Amino acid sequence: MKLLIRSIYVITMVFLFAPFFVPDAGAKEGGKTASKPLFRDTKYDGAADPVIIWNKKENCWFMFYTNRRANLDPSTGVDWVHGTPIGIAKSTDGGASWQYRGDAVINYGEKDYTYWAPDVIEYGGKYHMFLTVVPGIFTDWKHPRSIVQLESDNLINWVPVQEMQLASDKVIDAGVFKAKNGWWYMYYNNEKDRKSIYAVKSMDMVNWEDAGKVVGDKSGEGPKVFYWHDRYFMIVDNWDGLGVYSSPDLKEWVRQPDNILKNPGKGKDDETKGLHADVVVNEGKAYIFYFTHPGRKEGVPDSYETRRSSIQVAELEYKNGAIVCDRDKEVKINLKP
Repeated sequence: MKLLIRSIYVITMVFLFAPFFVPDAGAKEGGKTASKPLFRDTKYDGAADPVIIWNKKENCWFMFYTNRRANLDPSTGVDWVHGTPIGIAKSTDGGASWQYRGDAVINYGEKDYTYWAPDVIEYGGKYHMFLTVVPGIFTDWKHPRSIVQLESDNLINWVPVQEMQLASDKVIDAGVFKAKNGWWYMYYNNEKDRKSIYAVKSMDMVNWEDAGKVVGDKSGEGPKVFYWHDRYFMIVDNWDGLGVYSSPDLKEWVRQPDNILKNPGKGKDDETKGLHADVVVNEGKAYIFYFTHPGRKEGVPDSYETRRSSIQVAELEYKNGAIVCDRDKEVKINLKP
């Protein structure tokens, strides 16, 4: 009888104090553990060049990405990297998991046009996309490419505003950032100058003026600028991990000695170098969204397995004046709008 009474007492106490021991309570506050890989596209399995933005109307996070046609068969040369739509994934749990939402409707160009590496921001009550456009599907890299500015009210349907007037007719990978002085900067890769990073700037998102060459010590692409720890940083894909530059004023950029995401990780689909990334600074933390080619390893011939790509996420850390990244560290994420 005493044993029965004691058992009832223990059970009662557990129920009384259950709210303080709910396993999900801490997870909700600190964020869920991010999936690894974070996302794979269900259409072509070629998700690359991710960029993250909050969708006010749908009350969730959107991820835009270049959807390379990894499963194209037969394929000739690099035609699988052309004719690519811009895919959209969404997250309703603060960025921990993502589901395919559809393709962005780009009302620009012809049916066979190629769309690469968008950057998307919100300004003046509208969403703005800066999109690399290639006029066709090609088997090599020799053809012109431009960057086009588009607008949208819903992040799905996009109408053109203007083709950007830039340093050459072979430009890719826009990265847009608003400085503390109110200027908008659009960074991009000028392929005709050793793939150096150039910029234009604007106060109204309509009229743009040349801001010249920004960095060119090493060839790279996919520039991404963000403000964190009282200074500006720029991430650039050097195809040997991601280069990191810092600046106090967006004028003089200093490269840190070590690239991040250079050494392979141990997680699923994360055992190769990190490529073209976005950085989201949220609640004081900085998360880097990047992609990998999991099957692209030395000596492996071209195939679907070497072409397919996965999106990953890791948390950046700031130590001794430099950015570091442990890609194998569990990521707790709960992005706030």
